[in-house]
Amino acid sequence: MAKTKPTKARPTPSTGAGRRDRLASFEAARKKEQRRRSFLLLGVCLVLAGALLSYPIYLAVKDSQLKGAAISTFGSSLADAGCDPVAENAASGNQDHQPVGTPITYPQTPPNSGPHYDTPAPFAKHFYSTGDRPAVPTLVHNLEHGYTIAWYRDTTPQDQVDALESISRTFSTSLRTQADFTSKFIAAPWSEADGPAFPAGKNVVLTRWYADPQAPADPAKQKGISQACTSVSGAAVEDFMKKYPFEDSPEPNAA
Repeated sequence: MAKTKPTKARPTPSTGAGRRDRLASFEAARKKEQRRRSFLLLGVCLVLAGALLSYPIYLAVKDSQLKGAAISTFGSSLADAGCDPVAENAASGNQDHQPVGTPITYPQTPPNSGPHYDTPAPFAKHFYSTGDRPAVPTLVHNLEHGYTIAWYRDTTPQDQVDALESISRTFSTSLRTQADFTSKFIAAPWSEADGPAFPAGKNVVLTRWYADPQAPADPAKQKGISQACTSVSGAAVEDFMKKYPFEDSPEPNAA
């Protein structure tokens, strides 16, 4: 019987095409995933951009709202603020400008007059924290210019510090008109390193350097004014600043 020759298997025509199809499928899936990630990244970027753009707007709106708010709405009421009667003492240091860095000791804690550095803190900033507060003698120069300074103990509870910062934002930062000088207010922290102990049981001390408006340069008619309060009170700040307006100071027309 004749032997039958085995037949050779021929390559399946679809083998090469199938491999190309799989590669094409993988490539399509890769590009699809790449597009998905690109769209996702774009979405994240848009969200972040929106947040970055909206946050300054939010701050501006909040700042505008605070500037229009009544000071008395922040912190304790005048009756609940625990404020001592206003204390007065003889003022000193009018025009006594010392080089920056000169050690100066004040008889009052915190000071309400005295020798000071030759440049005051800028008009536009009304609130300082422990991290950015100028030197005490710098702020005493602001007192000479008619500022009310609310010194707050650096251990004051945060909710009271927040209330004081809100109070500070009610004041304008503009010097375009003389009337804007009514915004001469600064809140600044006080620590044990700054001098003798803060008044016992008090968290805020309001201070002013008073001068007779009829003779502002007469040191004999100048007084240091202080009022210590247990808690932050916008009503107390408002009452104090009405009793002792910026005009009644040694140099009321200086920023």
